[in-house]
Amino acid sequence: MKQLKEFVIPFIGLKLGEHTFDFKITKTFFEYFEYEDFNNSDINLEVLLIKKNTMLEFTLSFKGCVNVNCDVTNEPYDQNITGSFHFIVKFGDEFNDENEELITIPHGSYEFNIQQYIYETIVLAVPTKRTHPGIEAGTLKSDILNKLEELRPTDDGNKTDGEDENIDPRWDKLKNLLTDK
Repeated sequence: MKQLKEFVIPFIGLKLGEHTFDFKITKTFFEYFEYEDFNNSDINLEVLLIKKNTMLEFTLSFKGCVNVNCDVTNEPYDQNITGSFHFIVKFGDEFNDENEELITIPHGSYEFNIQQYIYETIVLAVPTKRTHPGIEAGTLKSDILNKLEELRPTDDGNKTDGEDENIDPRWDKLKNLLTDK
């Protein structure tokens, strides 16, 4: 996968200490990963890099919203998301990202690409069950909600009027077994 140049952090020329980078994450970022669950996105990302002699500490903090479809009604809505992810990059003989919180890059590296970590952190921050806020508040009007309400089981066990008359009388004896104890 080709790297997005804007998310490559060149750390070789930076002084020791804290450095902050700000990014705006939009739908085009997720299209690059072929992730189509978001209709749109507007996320502000702040990357805090603490450069030390032997390692780099990254903290990704983001806040914003993504436009997703509701799992119940398929109506689009804006889902607010916030989150952060902290990881350490150290130097070693070869690249190793088996532990997502401790990444090893080869000695002599002069830059680090954070695009994959941004993508995973944001996608995992979205709730697994996406429910339109209008459903919980009762303000959303939708054909799908009307159909679901129409098909909802009734409190008496899904029986409609006239159904009791057509029950085979042999079942009445079995019902007595439940009450005769």
